[in-house]
Amino acid sequence: MNIISQDIIAQNEILSLTNQRAIFWAKENALILSDLHIGKTAHFRRHGIPLPNEILKKDLKRLKLLILHFKAEKLFVVGDLFHAESNIDVKTFKTWLKEFKTLEIVLVKGNHDRLTKQMVETFPFRIEKELEVQPFLFVHEPKMHHLKMFTISGHTHPGVWIKGKGKQRIKLPCYQVNANQIVLPAFSLFTGLNTKSKPKDAACYGFTDTAIFKL
Repeated sequence: MNIISQDIIAQNEILSLTNQRAIFWAKENALILSDLHIGKTAHFRRHGIPLPNEILKKDLKRLKLLILHFKAEKLFVVGDLFHAESNIDVKTFKTWLKEFKTLEIVLVKGNHDRLTKQMVETFPFRIEKELEVQPFLFVHEPKMHHLKMFTISGHTHPGVWIKGKGKQRIKLPCYQVNANQIVLPAFSLFTGLNTKSKPKDAACYGFTDTAIFKL
């Protein structure tokens, strides 16, 4: 797996956008990501759609390599860590977590994070409605109105079209960045790409397995 990054400045802070669907914030030694949707493939299997559980395992392997690459001590998840009810995928995630007993994890609750009290008690991380770590406010859904704080969010699974020769086009995941906020791509590979929702005046940073670039 190639980890390629591009640094940007937001609120005088250096943030490293990676081509692996996560941001590294060196000052806090934290990885920031959104929309892992743990349990989604198992949810589909439960309803008769034969999806392999290797999808989640690949996502978790990618996340492990990012943590090790950056030597991250914190993980900020801005919503939709989970997708549905507790299922076999959730058990897979619990096993994965045992490798990172010292990792500080904060989940900003998303619309899919419908956690039962029992689930909350079995996971070793904080759950917040919003998370403020100066100079940023971490929320799940992008704020379309002006806020006093710079927001970092997910939820919309942003994508962008890249034009090639003639009528050829390709759709890529991207980060959306403007003066007030960043919208992260979905971390899970098992998500669609939304090319219609974009904050005003946002630049898109698209990426592939070998590059990341501003559009």
